[in-house]
This record gives sequence, C-alpha cells and structure tokens, in this order.
Amino acid sequence: MRKPYQVWISMLIAVFAAAASAQSFRVQCPTSTLTHPNPAGAACATNPTAPGCNNTEPPYYGPTQFNAPALGSPSGTSGDFVTPVTGTVNGAIKCEQISGGDGYSTMADGNQLFMFSFGPLSGLADIAAGRPGTEFPNVFNVPYNQSAAPANGGVLVRGDPASTDGATNGASPWTGASTGSPFVQAFTWNGAVGLSPEVSTVVNVANLMEGPVNATTAPGATVPGCPSATASANTVTAWTDAPLGLQVGAPIVISGVLAEGPTPTPTGYIGSWTISCVSTGVGLSPDGFSEAAFQYVETDGSGNAITGLASDTGNDTAATVTTPPAIDGHVDPRQIMDVGPMNGNIPAPLFAFDEDDEFFLTLTNVGMIMRPDLFEQHTVHFHGYPNASSFYDGVPDASVAINIGASFTYYYLAPDAGTYFWHCHITPPEHLQMGMVGQLYVRPRQDRVPVGGNLYTYLGYQNGVSEPLTNPNVDLRTVCNPATDILCSETMPAVQTTATRLAAGKLCNGTSPSGEATQPEYVYNDGDASSCYDVTYPMQMHGFDPNFHFVGMTFNPELFADMHDKYFLLNGRSYPDTVAPGPQATVSSDGQMHYSQPLPAIINIPAGGKAALRLANLSVAEYFTLQSLGVPMHEVGWNAKLLRDQDGNSSEFYTNSVTLGGGEALDVILDASDDGCSAYLGSGCAAKLYPAGKTFYVYTSNLDMLSNDAENFGGMMTEVHICNSVTSDTYGNVCN
Repeated sequence: MRKPYQVWISMLIAVFAAAASAQSFRVQCPTSTLTHPNPAGAACATNPTAPGCNNTEPPYYGPTQFNAPALGSPSGTSGDFVTPVTGTVNGAIKCEQISGGDGYSTMADGNQLFMFSFGPLSGLADIAAGRPGTEFPNVFNVPYNQSAAPANGGVLVRGDPASTDGATNGASPWTGASTGSPFVQAFTWNGAVGLSPEVSTVVNVANLMEGPVNATTAPGATVPGCPSATASANTVTAWTDAPLGLQVGAPIVISGVLAEGPTPTPTGYIGSWTISCVSTGVGLSPDGFSEAAFQYVETDGSGNAITGLASDTGNDTAATVTTPPAIDGHVDPRQIMDVGPMNGNIPAPLFAFDEDDEFFLTLTNVGMIMRPDLFEQHTVHFHGYPNASSFYDGVPDASVAINIGASFTYYYLAPDAGTYFWHCHITPPEHLQMGMVGQLYVRPRQDRVPVGGNLYTYLGYQNGVSEPLTNPNVDLRTVCNPATDILCSETMPAVQTTATRLAAGKLCNGTSPSGEATQPEYVYNDGDASSCYDVTYPMQMHGFDPNFHFVGMTFNPELFADMHDKYFLLNGRSYPDTVAPGPQATVSSDGQMHYSQPLPAIINIPAGGKAALRLANLSVAEYFTLQSLGVPMHEVGWNAKLLRDQDGNSSEFYTNSVTLGGGEALDVILDASDDGCSAYLGSGCAAKLYPAGKTFYVYTSNLDMLSNDAENFGGMMTEVHICNSVTSDTYGNVCN
C-alpha cells in the first residue's frame, strides 16, 4: 500500500523541481524556424552543415519561393502559415549572447576608467580575435564542457577568455605574440556561456514488467490504448505516478533506484529506449493504483529482443523515467556569474549577420559589482534599424527593460544591408557615455552570388525586375521599386556593367596576389561592384570623460552639463594603442584580467586593394572628423543607405575627410587601387602611390582630439599598412 508520507514526498519533489526550472537566466538559439525550416529528411542533428540546416550561409540564386498556405501546415501548428519551398530558402539563423553590467578599460596614458558596459557571453574566442561574436546554432549551442579541447577541466573561470589565454595587462596582452604572425589562442570555444543540457521531464515509475499484461502476469492491471495481452515478450510496460507528457517515438532514459525492501531496479530495464505506446487514459497498475502508463520495446545493440526480465511491482518506486539531457535554453547561472560580471567591453560585442538571416540576441543583466546600489535595467536598441515590431526595439517606453538577474532574447530579421550601431536605451546620455555602445553590420545578398554571376542580373532578381526559371516568383520582402517605395535605395544602377562575382584569392581589381586569403565582397547590393572591398574594418568613434566616469563609480551625482570628453577613441582605444594587435586587457576589481577592448584599429590593405571602413559616431557630446592622409576615401553609404538616387544614378564621391555627428554611420572605402587615382594620374598610379610596405594615417583633424587627456600626443588616430597580401579580411589579419 502507498504510504501517505511517500505521496507528500512526491508532491514536494514536484514543487521543488518546478521552482528550480523557473530560473531567470535563459538563452535562445533555435536550429530551425517557420522562416528557416530544416529540410525534410535532412539529418541536421548528425550533419549540421548540410545544405539547408541553417548552419551555413546558402548561395543566393534568386528570391525565396513560398508554398500556398495550407491548414495544418507546418506540422504541429494550427496551419495557414506561408512556408518557404525547400531549396530556395535564403539566409540562415545566427545567435549571440551578451551581458549587461560593468567593467574597466585602460586608456593609452595608462589610466583605468570604470564603465557601465556590455560584455560577451558567447563567441568569446572570436570576439577576442577581433571578429564578430555572431554564431550559427551548431556553434552557439555547444556547452563549454562539451567543447573539443576544454581548458581548466571543462570549467569556465573568471576572466575567461583572457585567463585561459594567459593575457597580461595593457595592449597586445597575448604572451608570446610576435610581429608578422597571429597569436594562437588557448581559448577557442565560441558557444553560449552557461548553456547546459536540461532534463525537462522526471517521473517516478511505480511498476515495471516485461511481456504480456494479462490475468496471469498482472491480475486486474490495464494499459488503455496499448497492447496488453497481445504485447510481445520484450515489450516493457511502465506505470507512472504522473503522466509522462511525451509522445510515441520520444526517447527516454530509465534509471535505477533502491526501493523498499531494499529492492533495486533490475539492471535489464536500465538504459535508453524509445516509447512505443502511451496509454490513452488512466489505467490500473499491478498493485491496484490508478496510474498512467507507457510502453517501450527492449532490444540490444544488434536489434535482438531482450527477454526474461523479472517484474518490479509493489515497491512503490521501481525506477525513474526521464527525457535525455537536451539543449533547450536552460542556463547554469553559476557560469554566467563567473564570467559575466566585470567583463565589459568597449566597444560592446560586435554583431554581424547577412540579409535574410534571423538573428536571436540574448541580453543577460548580471548587475554592476562596483555599483551595488544601482538596480539598473538595460536594453538593446538597434539605432536606425528597420525593426518590424517596437517590442524588440529596446526603447523601454514601447518595449521591455531587463532587470538584474534576468534574460531577454531579442529577435531580428535582417532586411537591409549596411552599417548600424546599437546601445542601451536606459538613460541614454549616461549609459552611452559610460560605454554601453556597440556596432553591427548587415552583409548584402550580393556577397552570396555564385562566383561568375553577373551582379546586375542578380540585383534584378531580388528587386523584382526579372526572375530566374528556378525561382520564378517575386519575393515582396526584397523588391526595390522606386515608383512605389521612396525609401528603396538599392535601385538598379543607371548604367549596366559586366561586373561579376569574383573568386577567392582575387582582389576587387581582378588581380591575384600571392598568399591573398580574402574574397571580394560588397558593402551594399550595388549591381555594379561600386561598393566592392577586399578587407573590412568596423570602427567605432567615441569619447570618454574621465571625470564623469569617476563620479559614476564613486556614488556621486553626475553633472551632464559638465560632460566633456578628454579621451578620443577608435574602437575604444587611443593612439598608439589603436595599432597594437590583438585585444587589450585590463585587470579589474575582481583581480582578474579581462579583455576590455578587443578590437584594434589597424587597417591592413593588400597592395592595389580596397578597405571598407564601417564608421559610426557613438559620442553623446562631440562631432568627429576623420581624414585620410594619402589614401582617398570613397564614400558609398550613409546611415545604411547606398548613395544612389531613385533613377539609379550614383551619388558616391571621393574625399579625404568625413564628419559624423552623434548617432550617424558612414560607409567609406579606403581606395588603394587605380580606381582612386587613375582619373588624374593614369593607369598604374596605385603601384606608385601605395606600394607594399608603406604606412599612411587616418586621424581626426580636430587637433585637441589628438591627445590622451593630459598627454599631448595620441587620441583619435590609427595607421594604414599597405601589404603584399593579407591573411584574412578583418581585424586579426597580418601582412604577408
């Protein structure tokens, strides 16, 4: 007979299990969605990079095609959704996780500044190497202790990745880094911090028996809706205290327990199995209780039936049944609180994704160690970004704000290529000045055109001018028709060219330097290669007022009217730190090294090549002017819009300086090819003006900003290095 205290224990276990699962920290990175479903029959779990599995960026062959809405499609929904046709889906899924908290940064004069800041909680190795931390699901959804080469016994430690890398304080902190060769990081994992497999279902199995359920083997026992007397000799029936809540075909794990007697679970039952039947109602167990039930068929690894197992009935607890541990967004908060606090970055973690992607961004508010009196909420606002819903816009009046100890996942669909930026929208003047600012850029579909494809033709595909036979229907989400849409900027060029997508190893000018490890890409869908670049460098312009930061750290009221920047920064650094390779580390109040300023600002350009500078001014106090001494600037975009009028006429121009106000973004190409000089010096001019080994400078023309507070040399300046070829297309590359 079931004893009353056992019933109470079961109830208490259920209550505590529910409380444990109601944690505040969560993270989301689905492997498929309605917009990006996994192809039918594709084994994405075992072959995650197979075509269509959302872990690689598919080539662009034409607009996505859609099935007609149908009741009950896709399976498991109420239906009437417009679903994409397999094989025509464009884009993929990308994910990133960040923390909202505090940290320190080191200025070029050695002064350390306290910051309110965002830090990385995924893509840690990539961010430290100067790359975006935006990852595909098969990278993001890998817990740290399942990584290929876990350091520190599979446990993340405070300060990671800097702690595992053995970083030292200041610029170029990687021990053993040498000029001309990139440092090999010890920390190589890019998954989500805290992500942990979860057992979502745990149910007590009161009775277990193998074989037919009949008047001889189990008098009076029933299993509604499942084979009873006709059950095979290796069919196991399990009666449970509560419904399992799983369907036929679901995997389960039977674990042994020690029941009264003491009677252990017979070992033959223990293992992983697949449900073959679930009772349609409450049945009667062999010991006379009304219980739910399910069945599974026992076979060995060769498919042979396992028979002859003794029944385990009448002991109240025969075993436990669980779902296998699975990645479902469950987070171990200990890892978050080991890595998240004091790991703030300036700039904040970099986001980069492609047109047609779905981007899932999780913000986790870990609180501020240095300001425990502040219960600061945080948000993420994509400045100037065309969000479909204000719910994910990050403006707290129309969206949500994230409290300390909580997480929220923002959702974005990438509609328009270009350079944007993002920031916290809680008391913006304070949080922006204190460092809660970052960059993002969206890569165009033109980057995914197959090699040899005519750019004009493929721009026509997405704009709805003409469609290929394989993708005959227009995708209204990408159509650019100036007659009906005055905001459409990626119009067809007025003059049709023969520009085609070039292969890897070539430059935009068509040459193939020895050792070149890049492939020409584009800032926008231009249709004529006018925004072609060989290397790209996101560059955040910002300023810090050290007095404001000190007051913000020492519990004093902040005087916004007196805010005056004294450090003028490119990617969070002043010269000469801007040209120090690798991340910059700062020892924080927790005694650990942290990568505080991961992005350098060195501009390496292959000889005859082009470098796209994705510029954004995130200052709340200053206009900034940047000028290039020697290498001309080709301005191709402003605030994520291609400089082209509605008739397709280019309004791009060459200049040697640009000025940005706070909240503006520009796309300029440093043009070290003949395109930038042949108009007045003739063909072959680039080889004479910009030979490999030469150094140029990009700097502000505001002389008072060429300083590091009291030091009269430094400030907003960096170097341009002309190389024979380069090892990759962004920060972390080196000259060959």
